[in-house]
Amino acid sequence: MDTQNTLILGGCRSGKSSHALALANQVPGDRKIFMATSVPTDGEMQERVEKHIQERGESWQTAEIPVDIPEKIELLAPDVDVILVDCLTLWVSNLMFNEFDFQKIFKKTELLTQVLKKTACPVIMVSNEVGSGIVPENALARKFRDMAGFVNQKVAAASDRVTLVVAGIPMAVKP
Repeated sequence: MDTQNTLILGGCRSGKSSHALALANQVPGDRKIFMATSVPTDGEMQERVEKHIQERGESWQTAEIPVDIPEKIELLAPDVDVILVDCLTLWVSNLMFNEFDFQKIFKKTELLTQVLKKTACPVIMVSNEVGSGIVPENALARKFRDMAGFVNQKVAAASDRVTLVVAGIPMAVKP
């Protein structure tokens, strides 16, 4: 794998995280950072987190970064071989939970796209494609869908590659 940045999109349980991990494991070196955006709130979620840590193996360090993804990528990229961010959808949720309005999310997303353009290592990002379903029935869910779609568009534009994963099958979207 080269030093290109990649966005991997897909629905829930589509295989996007497994594909992202497989791509990241192709990067030579053992300085690999997994940026987890999830904040476990119950035992079942904590079990999932622990299972994923074991699946990644010893060459991976896990950094729990619920909000400051761009800042941490910029800080860590010069000293690592690859960064895997999973996932941007939860990042958007965390931003909204932390009372980020559209303008603040826009600024944070712009910072992320600027950081991606100058990273010293490949950054692989995972996000849900949330706009393919029905229109949510409540305003908060619609706002979340809109924000996630906005972030996906901006990050896709700033990425060298975009892959859509459907039923475990990765399909190149960009280039």
